[in-house]
Formats: sequence, C-alpha cells, structure tokens
Amino acid sequence: MKKVNLAIVGATGMVGRTLLKILEERYFPVEDIHFFAKEEDLDKKVVFLGKNYNMEILTDDSFDRKIDIALFSASEEASEKYAPIARGKGVVVIDSSNVWRLDDSVPLVVPEVNPEMIERHIGIIANPNCITIEAVVPLKALHDAYGLKRVVITTFQAVSGSGVSGLKELEDTQNGEKHHLYPHPIADNCIPHVDEFLKNGYTKEEMSMMEETRKILNLPELKVTATCVRVPIKHGHSLSVNVELEREFTLEGVKRLMDEYPGIILVDDPEIDEYPTVLKTNGMDKICVGRIRRDPTLTNGLNLWIVADNVRKGAATNAIQIAELLIKKDVL
Repeated sequence: MKKVNLAIVGATGMVGRTLLKILEERYFPVEDIHFFAKEEDLDKKVVFLGKNYNMEILTDDSFDRKIDIALFSASEEASEKYAPIARGKGVVVIDSSNVWRLDDSVPLVVPEVNPEMIERHIGIIANPNCITIEAVVPLKALHDAYGLKRVVITTFQAVSGSGVSGLKELEDTQNGEKHHLYPHPIADNCIPHVDEFLKNGYTKEEMSMMEETRKILNLPELKVTATCVRVPIKHGHSLSVNVELEREFTLEGVKRLMDEYPGIILVDDPEIDEYPTVLKTNGMDKICVGRIRRDPTLTNGLNLWIVADNVRKGAATNAIQIAELLIKKDVL
C-alpha cells in the first residue's frame, strides 16, 4: 500500500486520539502527518509512532501543502467551513460530523456495506453516525440474503457518544454534582433523548439514523423507525433490532450468515449466557451480534441484539477503513 500524507483535524479529542492509536495498530502507510486542533488546545502535544508533534490551528491556508487525506473529527462548524477548502486544494476529506452525511453528492460509507461508493467521491466522504454503522452491517447481511421489509431499532448509547464532556457528566452526576450536558442526571438513569427534539416528536439523532440507514443500504423506501436512549455507561453502544424480512429464513441460516459476514462476530449461546455486552466489545473493531430469535408476531420476524465500541468501529476505525479503501482503489 502506497504511503500518503495525512492530516488529523480535531486531533486532541476522543475520536482524534483514537484515530492515532488505530493508525499505529493497522500500520497505516503514513509518509507525513499534520495535526490540527482548537486554539485552546495548541499547547497540547501528541505522540505518533514514538515522535512528538505540535498542534496547529486550522486556517484557510492549512491545506496549502501536500496532503492527500484529511480525517476530520472536529465540530460541525469546522467541517462545514474547512472541508470544502481542503477539497478545493486536492485533499480528500473523510468527515465524521453530521454536516455531509445526508448530502446527495457525498458518499456515506461503511466499507463492509457499500465500498463501491468510495469511487464516487468528489473530495468529501462522510463517516456515518456511530449507531448507524453498528446497525447497517448486520442489516446489509440480512437484506442480501432475505430482503428487508421493516426495521425497528432501540439504541442504548454510552456517554462517550457525547465526547469527553459526556464522560465528565457521568462522573460528575455519579458524585452528586448538578447535570449540565444532558437534560436530566445521567447517573443511575436512562434518558430517551439524544440530540434535540424535532417537531415530529423524534430527536435529530433518531431521524438521522433512519435516513442514514436508507442511504447506506440504498433502500430509500425502507420502513425504519428508531428510539435512541442515553444510558449511564462510559463506552459501547447497544442496539435492540426487530426486523421483518421479505423471505423465509431459518435461525441456523441467520446465525451462519452473521458468523461469516465481514466485520461481524457472532456471540450467541444463551445456554451458557453468551451474548454481546459492552464489556466484551470495548476495544474491538468488529460488531458483535447475538440473541438471535424469531419474532412470533410476524411471518418473517427476527430479533437481534447488537453491540459495538462506538469510538472505534463507530467512528475512528470506520474512518480509517475508508482511507485504506481510497488507497487500495487508487481513487485519491
């Protein structure tokens, strides 16, 4: 794999730090690398492959140098302003904010699901929402084998989905301090409110997940609905997924499908209490699926329990997999 010049935008954040760790783990072919952060973080340093690097502040001129790929894990404002500037200077941007995800001209990519979309980029590729990534890999496997008719998803999302501030909020409220980030204390609580409410009664997170799922699977008419819940754990998102399939299936066939599909680990042996949990998936780059069982209220109904590390596969790992595809397919 040829070496590339890389930029990390938002290098001091939770996802930014994880990007560095995974780049090292996967022996990503870096020729040169640059790190950008907010002005208040300029005094921070990062270590990559044993070398210390200083932060740079992001400006209109930051990409006036040889950079092949920029991994953005910054604010929506930064992505909206600087991703087009980078694109205009020949950089391919992989953006983890929600700014570009539903833009019809921007591919929304999960490499195990729609790698062909990588070749259609025009300088920006969107990294999906963490819970969407987690859902669409098993859903793609099911759709290819049996067809999807309807999907109902309930999420149980860790506070790290809100970044470092989410982790601090959990710690603060566990210590009896007043909540600030979430509308209610998150300690010892479950809050069915992720992102802001819209006029239709859904949250922005729920609508985003529904629309992203349709886009990634290329199923614009798919019936999908979601409820997103914040739960008092640090890392790992869990999903309860109810699916109505178009064709008949056997449980043995579905389990075999999950066991063999790229990016999925089957963890399903209830007789010995084996099923996916957040503690088992923390630090993993694959999606664990279990509790596979029929829904007796539907002709071709199925229930799944899905768990993944939201900071790794739900953000950093997926972005790096996209970058690897760009190099492999030579579409920089």
